[in-house]
Amino acid sequence: MSFHSMWAELLPVGRSSASGGYRRYAWTGADTDCRAWFREQAETRGLAHETDRNGNQWAWLGDPAAGNAVVTGSHLDSVPDGGAFDGPLGVVSAFAALDELRARGARPTRPLGIVNFGDEEGARFGLACVGSRLTAGALTVEQAHRLTDGDGVTLPRAMELAGYDPDTLGPDPERLARIGAFVELHVEQGRALDLSGDRIGIASAIWPHGRWRFDFRGEANHAGTTRLADRHDPMLSYAETVLAARREAELAGAVATFGKIGVEPNGVNAIPSLVRGWLDSRAADQESLDTVVTGIQKAAREYAAAHGVDLDVVRESFTPVVEFDHALRDELARILGTRTELKAPVLGTGAGHDAGILSDRIPTAMLFVRNPTGVSHSPAEYAAEDDCVAGVTALADVLEGLACT
Repeated sequence: MSFHSMWAELLPVGRSSASGGYRRYAWTGADTDCRAWFREQAETRGLAHETDRNGNQWAWLGDPAAGNAVVTGSHLDSVPDGGAFDGPLGVVSAFAALDELRARGARPTRPLGIVNFGDEEGARFGLACVGSRLTAGALTVEQAHRLTDGDGVTLPRAMELAGYDPDTLGPDPERLARIGAFVELHVEQGRALDLSGDRIGIASAIWPHGRWRFDFRGEANHAGTTRLADRHDPMLSYAETVLAARREAELAGAVATFGKIGVEPNGVNAIPSLVRGWLDSRAADQESLDTVVTGIQKAAREYAAAHGVDLDVVRESFTPVVEFDHALRDELARILGTRTELKAPVLGTGAGHDAGILSDRIPTAMLFVRNPTGVSHSPAEYAAEDDCVAGVTALADVLEGLACT
């Protein structure tokens, strides 16, 4: 199948008719359909298909037990009402690149693998990169078993309902030991390539980033009869903290976003008793990130005290700066510089990826495909068809240079 036919086949899966975005959440019906699509693509090409102990899917050309494998791929799940390209572009391009290698008559001397990592976005259970974190040992079995979705369903129960065995969850060092290089292709989540006029880029590093939960606890009361002076309204403290986050991020050249909120009792005519907000913050270096988050917390505590509101802050996840393997990154630049006329500038990113999680265990690298608007995690996410095709060609060049004679 061509890139275009694969893309068209996958495009309707998990798409909301209301928003036009995608709701491909882990261990749901849409996720099952995506997994079936992946398996079909593997089997159509005569690739060996397997699902590992953590629910990640693998397709193999050659025997992975031989070791020193070259693996590519990404993920198929989405954020709530996300775009079509974040994740799936890397998986579809992986199969298309393999097809191009075969059309060229290239002969792999190393095993070639394609992977679909499960639950990368963390949309259902609140933690990103669950599949790759478990595989790399960055998430313990105990921590995984405590993950719960908004309806109170635990990760193990969700896996059971989808027909998978949660008792197998855990680190997979033997699998990682077989991989000599992992290259993830991804749509750029920003406008660096658009501004430079380049179709393809090579990742240098992933900014350090994390998620913090702010619980503002006040006092529920009647919205119409309670004097303003008598209120302990956590919504005021939360709103002021949102503005403080913007100020702190601007001062540090970083980003900070309160993108999710929960309110109790969540009534139009009731002063809230609890406002729970989730902060996502990222910066080019650890010092800048610490400065931003510390400043936001300081401001939040001052606002809470001023309104007679209690505040708890919990760090729910954190990923330090990820420097991709320099030797592999340089080899990608050499291959692309030799095989194509396209320039491939090296650029950093504020977005997390499975490649970043695996970088502590195996050599990893990333290719970016131009995003003309920079919009991501939105139905408006977009990459032009000719840029996607250029990405497939670049990935095929890289796989040929790394794994073929």
